[in-house]
Amino acid sequence: MGESEPKIFIPESFQVNYDVSSQIKMIWEVMKAPLIVPLLNACVYISLTMALMLFMERVYMGIVIVLIKLFWKKPEQRYNYEPLQDDEELGGSNFPVVLVQIPMFNEREVYKVSIGAACGLSWPTDRLVIQVLDDSTDPVVKQMVEMECQRWASKGINITYQIRETRGGYKAGALKEGLKRSYVKHCEYVVIFDADFSPPPGFLRRAIPFLVGNPEIALVQGRWRFVNSNECLLTRMQEMSLDYHFTVEQEVGSATHAFFGFNGTAGIWRIAAINEAGGWKDRTTVEDMDLAVRASLRGWKFLYLGDLQANSELPSTLRAFRFQQHRWSCGPANLFRKMAMEIIRNKVFFFIKIKNEESNMLFILVLNFDDVLFWICVQKVRFWKKVYVIYSFFFVRKIVAHMVTFFFYCLVIPLTILVPEVHVPIWGAVYIPSIITILNSVGTPRSIHLLFYWILFENVMSLHRTKATLIGLFEYGRANEWVVTEKLGDSVNNNIKNKSGDAAKKTNAKVQKKTRSKFMERLNFLELGFAVFLFFCGCYDYNYGKHNYFIYLFLQTLTFSIVGFGYVGTIV
Repeated sequence: MGESEPKIFIPESFQVNYDVSSQIKMIWEVMKAPLIVPLLNACVYISLTMALMLFMERVYMGIVIVLIKLFWKKPEQRYNYEPLQDDEELGGSNFPVVLVQIPMFNEREVYKVSIGAACGLSWPTDRLVIQVLDDSTDPVVKQMVEMECQRWASKGINITYQIRETRGGYKAGALKEGLKRSYVKHCEYVVIFDADFSPPPGFLRRAIPFLVGNPEIALVQGRWRFVNSNECLLTRMQEMSLDYHFTVEQEVGSATHAFFGFNGTAGIWRIAAINEAGGWKDRTTVEDMDLAVRASLRGWKFLYLGDLQANSELPSTLRAFRFQQHRWSCGPANLFRKMAMEIIRNKVFFFIKIKNEESNMLFILVLNFDDVLFWICVQKVRFWKKVYVIYSFFFVRKIVAHMVTFFFYCLVIPLTILVPEVHVPIWGAVYIPSIITILNSVGTPRSIHLLFYWILFENVMSLHRTKATLIGLFEYGRANEWVVTEKLGDSVNNNIKNKSGDAAKKTNAKVQKKTRSKFMERLNFLELGFAVFLFFCGCYDYNYGKHNYFIYLFLQTLTFSIVGFGYVGTIV
């Protein structure tokens, strides 16, 4: 009889549990203390630092704008300003020649808006030159635009229709090509209107005297007004964001002579300043900001006029809005990458000026040779202005503002729910964002009741903007992508002609019908993925957490889902 094999008894506590969830839990517990907790703590500290930077920027802006409203003089009192008067004897000869540039690309719905408004400007017709810079690829649209130009030309308007063989350089290339025309040498100033912009007749008469009386001013920037802001919830959210930009950021930069960027449209440039700054460049998708920075580094000043307004159209579809926000977020980050050292090193420039001309340069050496003065001079761009451009304008507003919103409020805080060992102080999680939000809302008091949803919507869009910012900083993928913002046109015309509720409803019905697409094409999987993540964190906090973040997380989940399914543009 053979010996039986020995039996080995393993205590139940030592038996290996091959359940997958248990293994994941064990790995999590092993990695949490030495790796995850320190890493998440570092993310909290970095996020709090960025939040404080943004907080101080907003508080500074708030204090300055209050001082401006209470104590600053009006632009007419701060600058030499004398309105240009019509003279029957001189005709229009006492008015400078102004070039109007209208860049277009397949603008079937709105081409008549800007052309008609430009031709209706209250300015002597013999002192006004209008260029329609059409880069359209649709032959039908090109024919329509050309016929519209011919119609106005038959009425005695000096308007030219200009096309290019290629679309190289996009908008910057078209504007640069337009300035090469021989007749432009007779023009002193150029005003730019995008295809959906309709300035009032007195636009030039209000702005040009500032340029005429103040040779140090290179740019007079007007404010955008949105004729379709009531079209849907998406346009209301955009209005709240852009109104802060115009009401506070532009006003502060102008009044303090710090810096503010050209908005690409509804602004009047001194052509000499454009040429001196190196002209239009297409190295990024924000050619307007690029030119403004280069001109500012050469000592030129900019003026913002809040009462100089032009009507325009906001994107009313989520797809169009996302493309626009990608360009507006990626472009500044990419420009910062390319110009940071140029701003820091900016020091010396050499000029030759005709005798008796005024200048604000610092004279180092003056040599008088008959009728010409050779000025060897140093361009005095203040050190603090460089700091303002690099730190405040670029780093805080164009990079930190996007990243802190996404990383802190959509990623780090939800993760701290899963890792209770990491603590986020209440002043960073609640008090600071609340104050920042209140300060941001001053531009649009009529939408104060939408403030909470605006916060949620901006948090969702911060994901898209952060991705675009990183693409611009590292210059990969879609860094130089340029997609023209889709315009609907009918909404603009209907709002201008009729402000009634019936017209608004009809307009919205057209928008919904026009933007209807297949379900799968509407899906934004990145937003839907974050909706799932936030929903999981919210459920975990509801069951095990102590901070009651689940209320915010569930609402944020809903907003991410709405954007993820592509329906935000249809909500009235």
